[in-house]
Amino acid sequence: MPMQTITFVRHGQSMANIGAVTTEHHSVALTDAGCAQAAALADLLPQQCAKVLVSPFERAQHTAQPFCEKLGLTAEVVPLLHEFETTDPDQTKGMTGAERAPLIDAYWAQADVNARMGPRAESFAEFAGRVEAFKREVLPQLPNGTVIFGHGMWNALLYWRLMGFSVNDAFAMKSFRRFQIGFPMPNGAAYHLQQSQPGQWRIGADDVVMRR
Repeated sequence: MPMQTITFVRHGQSMANIGAVTTEHHSVALTDAGCAQAAALADLLPQQCAKVLVSPFERAQHTAQPFCEKLGLTAEVVPLLHEFETTDPDQTKGMTGAERAPLIDAYWAQADVNARMGPRAESFAEFAGRVEAFKREVLPQLPNGTVIFGHGMWNALLYWRLMGFSVNDAFAMKSFRRFQIGFPMPNGAAYHLQQSQPGQWRIGADDVVMRR
């Protein structure tokens, strides 16, 4: 079986990343710095690209746009790729990042995989189910050279699952949160997943992109 390499890219810096006031999850915009990161990625990412997938969220789509324009490609929107909707935007309306932080910290400290922070939020179990569905149904079918534009926590959970860790209880949820916080994935980071045998993936950072 030939080597299969899939590149995962975190979106550029967004308004949420700098602690701006809450907006709808899907419509969080890139900052000027995030737009510059997106422009730089167009030259830094693999120039032989078989396919581009992107999250439904605008910050990921806007990060993918310069790359797609340079290569003359159209990104396919994949609903499973959207970021964890931890909070209900109706319940955090008008809050800054600093004001949201205690609510989010309390949610992770509770570590109830089925808890939902409002009707328009996801539970951790639902989030994990989306990532698992992608891992099981989509990832094995992707052509070599696919580039995927998505999100930091989503990517971290995929890597967590590929390493064999569980997501089913409070211990797993707290352990994942520690992993995710410490995992080096700045805005605009890229990681390559390489599969040489079915179901066996090696995760490697793109050092050139990381150092841009």
